[in-house]
Amino acid sequence: MDELNAYHEAGHAVMACLLGARVESMTIDPDWDDGPERYGDVTICWPDGPLTKSGVENRVKVALAGPVAEMIYRQEPFHPAVVPEWAMDWRDAWRWAGKLFKEDRPRMQYIEQTALELYRFFDSDSGWAATAALVDHLVAHETLEAEEIMDIMADWL
Repeated sequence: MDELNAYHEAGHAVMACLLGARVESMTIDPDWDDGPERYGDVTICWPDGPLTKSGVENRVKVALAGPVAEMIYRQEPFHPAVVPEWAMDWRDAWRWAGKLFKEDRPRMQYIEQTALELYRFFDSDSGWAATAALVDHLVAHETLEAEEIMDIMADWL
């Protein structure tokens, strides 16, 4: 289970790093506080400034990247909206995409197209290598901080 969760969280982190965000930390051993039950967590800090269209698109990509990386790891083609464990990711993607598309149908088409693009990225040799490198460290240490993440990701940035 830890490795599965590590691929999910690494998907979020890899995409965030590639899109210019700073990943402050990631873990597959989160605190079980009074919030929703979760098996991993990634803390992402986006660059300051006004939120642009590309900034919104980047947030949609990061929200979907965890489920897509997990899909590839599991070798099972799920729709991100139908897996209960991905409900928070789906809500985030849907909410951010709502800033671009007010109507449901074009919003759904946009999210599905973005998920396909992410699938192609993570299924590529370099995309999967970056993800696997982060996963190896995350499984070994359970929690990674910003400097460790940047060191691991340096070859792909």
